Amino acid sequence: MLSPFGGGAGRGMKTNQNSLCGYNKRLRPLAKKLRKEMTKAESCLWKYVLRSRQMKGYQFLRQRPVMDFIADFMCKELRLIIEVDGITHDNRLEKDRHRDYKLGQEDFYVLRFTDEEVLTNIEGVMREIERIIEEIGPPPAPPPKVDNG
Repeated sequence: MLSPFGGGAGRGMKTNQNSLCGYNKRLRPLAKKLRKEMTKAESCLWKYVLRSRQMKGYQFLRQRPVMDFIADFMCKELRLIIEVDGITHDNRLEKDRHRDYKLGQEDFYVLRFTDEEVLTNIEGVMREIERIIEEIGPPPAPPPKVDNG
């Protein structure tokens, strides 16, 4: 589900592109470890939906340090974070709300799915991600000007 704390159309960029969307290099070793230990649901979402610009040509990164958190998946261009919540997240609702709020303050969109949703309805998850990208994606580039001489 889309975080209620995400920005909207025309949102400002509080974190400039040069800061790599709040990249936190202190979390790099943990992020690397988490990439090697992805859950089955995270692996499926990565392999069948997000990897290699499969999702509408946008590049997603996995287990990406951002601010004081590690996002399961992040698209810098869209400022979109996708989280896959397993059973362990049942006891973390308040922490997740706080995290979503902090990320929303920096104009990130946070989209959450459960492990079960990813594993049993990957097509529906893919359609929801596509819908959100269409909603928040940059407007299409204007057509090139034709010089009629």
